[in-house]
Amino acid sequence: MKPTKPRRNSPSPFSSLSHLNQTKLKNLNILSFLCCFNLMLSESVFCHLTEDLLIRVLDKLDSDRKSFRLVCKEFLRVESTTRKTIRILRIEFLLNLLQKYQNIESLDLSVCPWIEDGAVSTLLNHWSSSWTLGIKRLILSRVTGLGYVGLEMLIKACPLLEAVDVSHCWGFGDREAAALSCGGKLKEINMDKCLGVTDIGLAKIAVGCSKLEKLSLKWCLEISDLGIDLLSKKCFDLNFLDVSYLKVTNESLRSIASLLKLEVFIMVGCYLVDDAGLQFLEKGCPLLKAIDVSRCNCVSPSGLLSVISGHEGLEQINAGHCLSELSAPLTNGLKNLKHLSVIRIDGVRVSDFILQIIGSNCKSLVELGLSKSISTIANSCPNLACLKLESCDMVTEIGLYQIGSSCLMLEELDLTDCSGVNDIALKYLSRCSKLVRLKLGLCTNISDIGLAHIACNCPKLTELDLYRCVRIGDDGLAALTTGCNKLAMLNLAYCNRITDAGLKCISNLGELSDFELRGLSNITSIGIKAVAVSCKRLANLDLKHCEKLDDTGFRALAFYSQNLLQINMSYCNVSDHVLWLLMSNLKRLQDAKLVYLVNVTIQGLELALISCCGRIKKVKLQRSLEFSISSEILETIHERGCKVRWD
Repeated sequence: MKPTKPRRNSPSPFSSLSHLNQTKLKNLNILSFLCCFNLMLSESVFCHLTEDLLIRVLDKLDSDRKSFRLVCKEFLRVESTTRKTIRILRIEFLLNLLQKYQNIESLDLSVCPWIEDGAVSTLLNHWSSSWTLGIKRLILSRVTGLGYVGLEMLIKACPLLEAVDVSHCWGFGDREAAALSCGGKLKEINMDKCLGVTDIGLAKIAVGCSKLEKLSLKWCLEISDLGIDLLSKKCFDLNFLDVSYLKVTNESLRSIASLLKLEVFIMVGCYLVDDAGLQFLEKGCPLLKAIDVSRCNCVSPSGLLSVISGHEGLEQINAGHCLSELSAPLTNGLKNLKHLSVIRIDGVRVSDFILQIIGSNCKSLVELGLSKSISTIANSCPNLACLKLESCDMVTEIGLYQIGSSCLMLEELDLTDCSGVNDIALKYLSRCSKLVRLKLGLCTNISDIGLAHIACNCPKLTELDLYRCVRIGDDGLAALTTGCNKLAMLNLAYCNRITDAGLKCISNLGELSDFELRGLSNITSIGIKAVAVSCKRLANLDLKHCEKLDDTGFRALAFYSQNLLQINMSYCNVSDHVLWLLMSNLKRLQDAKLVYLVNVTIQGLELALISCCGRIKKVKLQRSLEFSISSEILETIHERGCKVRWD
């Protein structure tokens, strides 16, 4: 959509500028307002706006903040004093940025190419080390080069620290946990996939961080009932706990039941827990609002009913892929949950009668997950915002007509692998004009005609999945890019009717960041170059099995797609030189899949790996090359924080 032009008969901006107040500004289109003023007025005009109004304008700008602070000193000044969060891409820029933005409270180092103990020591010993005094949140996810020494220095240097994220630091163990325990004021810790942490490390955290309110231990496989018991005895303020995929038993739930402030409990894939464990929760955790027992194979409707019976204030239930059916007692128990807003029962066989009970009694419901089932609940839940119907073979035009007529607040809809979805159904669904996310993967009966209906009526769409929608072609993409220009995520994998003409249409999507083109046999470097040149925000790109691509396309990506974080170019035709160029030029690249590059030699692959050493964090390579690539190179990139996966 083009920016709204100011009316010719509108009053002069000078006459009202000094009288703008919050109420008026709220009703303005901020971007149009500023665009007009940039054209008509000098920069000094912004001096007439109060600091409060400038702050509110910056909050509305989102991704355009950088542009405005570069051309306006007023915005630059306001942002430098009010900015609270910062995400660092290069560690060498950290001190300069923190001197510029002196009120930072949240520091994100998760995408920094390489951080190790020595770098932390250097930063903290710098004359301006006071930058840590205001930090309240540290995001260190996937910072695999950091050890317990550097982590402890960071924790101790931040006296106000309240939250730390060390998720996916797979090498972290008990010594790193001990370092975290130095943060006596910590209220939130995310330790997902810290594979080396045991009960000993958890005990140190429980003792040292007794004020914890949120703790995530997902995939910390060495933690057992012993650690959970001590945690429950020491951290009384816990209101969020995730123990997903831990080898805990019913005894852990006995301990967890004593947490009087617990509101959210997640235990996905805890296969050693059964109904007896859930019964401990029936009279415990009085403030429980959300529980997730998905993929807990030993849990039955009876166990879930015991939780429901003791907690009428439940707002969210996730029991996906653990129940085969909803029993009558469990369905009746749902009647008492007057505040239930989300229920996910993916994989459950349900009848119309059961859904009528849910629709009639759960008036606050905004999300219903029924993957591999069917929904007839549209008329009863007009405020439904999210509906997931993956693999529901019985979805028909009639059902989707009801959704399109009644669920006008719908923002997210998953119809993956629903064979009953066709162009007429999409016409009905296009009435849901607030749709933001739409999944139509494997819906082989939809064509460009149906996609055009969505494009014309769903302008807010930001995510669209068309995986293996084989009847979608260039005409559909032309309509889509005209009507849905806010698309940020688009999956066109195996849509083989798409050609370079379609990709040239895609180049009009300036917001596009995630783009999947796997298996498109008719696209060439011409189309990829068009996307690379225009889609500057492209971060994730899948080109696997795009066999007509050559060096020209990858060279364009190397020069124009500087924001790429992930790329899959397996089974593509690229030469040694261009692979090296790509890997060395893309400074933000974190993950590359380089399997079966038939035109690349061992030496070319080694040079490419060396060129990105210290920046990249994940590489997937062909298994048959494991003993051909220099062991020194593999060891070096591993030491610099890169995890090599073999296919």
